[in-house]
Amino acid sequence: MSGTETSGRTLVAGVGNIFLRDDGFGVETVRRLGALDPSRLPPGTELMDAGIRGVHLAYRLLEGYRTLVLVDLVNRGGPPGTLYTIDVGPGPPETGQRPGPLDTHAMDPATVLALLHDLHAGAGGTLPDEVYVIGCEPRDTGEGIGLSPPVAEAVERAVDLVLDLAARHAVPVPDPDPVRQKN
Repeated sequence: MSGTETSGRTLVAGVGNIFLRDDGFGVETVRRLGALDPSRLPPGTELMDAGIRGVHLAYRLLEGYRTLVLVDLVNRGGPPGTLYTIDVGPGPPETGQRPGPLDTHAMDPATVLALLHDLHAGAGGTLPDEVYVIGCEPRDTGEGIGLSPPVAEAVERAVDLVLDLAARHAVPVPDPDPVRQKN
């Protein structure tokens, strides 16, 4: 793909494990975004339920996106359900010991972004210019299905944050019929 075809594309990826209670926050947020009227999504916005498949997300990003919005849990010490918008930027994140590409269960967003940089060096592709994380403070990440009440309540606010970020980074779609006939 050429740079003009990918220049306005935004990928919104929900990350997490739905079988670990609040860890399903990112997946649930993307599910809710997908249930919206498609006209509410800014042009060029694509959704991905990445779940725990971080390596799939890294390879998908090689298709070329201007903006990446990851939706996931973050632990920053705030009350459960607190939302954060983190501007990660385009550079490779600082990570400690990184698992290899086959260790998909240990691929948190920082590891996915580091893998993306490694893959880009070897395979080419266009790295996102903008990378954000919409993060939610968890209450319960024990085994089980379903979000805790404070995290469930944060999902709709997270949907609004994602829509706002995607709209700010969307490139207007040119009118296919710039010369309209007046009747």
